[in-house]
This record gives sequence, structure tokens and C-alpha cells, in this order.
Amino acid sequence: MSLTGLFLILFLVIHLIGNLQLLIDDGGRTFNEYAYLMTNNPLIKVISYGNYFFILLHAFQGILLWRQNASAKGQKYAVSTSNNASWASKNMGPLGLIILAFIVLHMWQFWYQMKFGGLPTATYDGLEVKNLYGPVSEAFSQLPFVIFYVVCMAFIALHLSHGFQSAFQSLGLNHKKYTPAIKFLGTAYSILVPLGFAIIPVFFFLFR
Repeated sequence: MSLTGLFLILFLVIHLIGNLQLLIDDGGRTFNEYAYLMTNNPLIKVISYGNYFFILLHAFQGILLWRQNASAKGQKYAVSTSNNASWASKNMGPLGLIILAFIVLHMWQFWYQMKFGGLPTATYDGLEVKNLYGPVSEAFSQLPFVIFYVVCMAFIALHLSHGFQSAFQSLGLNHKKYTPAIKFLGTAYSILVPLGFAIIPVFFFLFR
């Protein structure tokens, strides 16, 4: 559970770097070329399929852990043994299910359209690529979807705020010298990365 979580934490940073290219004011060229690379480079394709596997494995492990501990101890998450535990730590199971539902919708709306949706194409310096920027721009021009996306980023932030630190704890990487730094890094990560994702739809809605 911890190892798959740490892998996905790393993936989110890489995914955010790619998505931030949506903010470049070039009509979507940089983002479309990035999307082309991500779907046509053999090495990246292998890594992508591995990422899909880890998402499903992490979700399955989380649901199984949540149910086992709820059944055995009458609580929602194994780490939540203290009355002083955070709300996020006590609700990792429900948060994970909400995030999984968001991922499924997100994959259908963008990944599926990229792969099988018959998107129009754009040509840059003789290279024909699918125009994924189009449906992204259209989705982020709709206020209900922008609100939904931002709220989901808040749920992800809550999930990460506990999951980041818990992953190191579960692996036994606790030390009085390093734990404060891990807590600080986890807090900063759980705020900045979801915030980075949330900025994108808000920026599109307000300025594009």
C-alpha cells in the first residue's frame, strides 16, 4: 500500500508538470505535442500502463484494508487509532473511493477521448497530432465542471495530507531527526500539487 502510494505521489508531480503546459498561450500546441509524446513514445507507454496497474492495485489494497479494519476494529483506517487523529486519517477509505470515481471520470473524459474518441487533429511543422487541447478547453469553460474538479482536488489534498506521511511510517522510516522534515514535505506536497491542478481549470474559466 505504501509503495504503490509513493509511486503515485511521484506520478502526480510528473502529471502536473505536463498539465501545466495547458497554461502556455500558444493555442494548445505545446500541450498537444506533449500529449502526442506521451501516447507514442514506447517507453512512456510502458510506464503509463504500469501506472494504470498501480492505480488499480492501490485502490484495491485501500478498499481491502479499510474493510478489514472496519470489520475487525470498528474503525475506518488502520492508522486511525488515536482520538487526536486527523479527519483525513479517519476517512481514508471514503476519500479513496471518491478519488477513484474522479479518476474513472477523468480517464473517460480525456484519456478515452484521446485514444478512441476520434478527436480532430492539428498539424505543427508537418507533424499531425490529436487536438486534446480542444476537449480540455471546452470542459474547463463550464463552471459546474470547474467547481467539481476543484472540489475533487480538495479531496485529493486531504487524502495526500495523511497518505504521504503514513507511507513513510508504514515502511518503518521513522526517526526523530527526519520525521519533522517528512511531515513538512508531506504538508507542502499535499497543498501545492492539488493546488497546481486546481489552478488550471480556474485559469481557463477566467482567462481563456
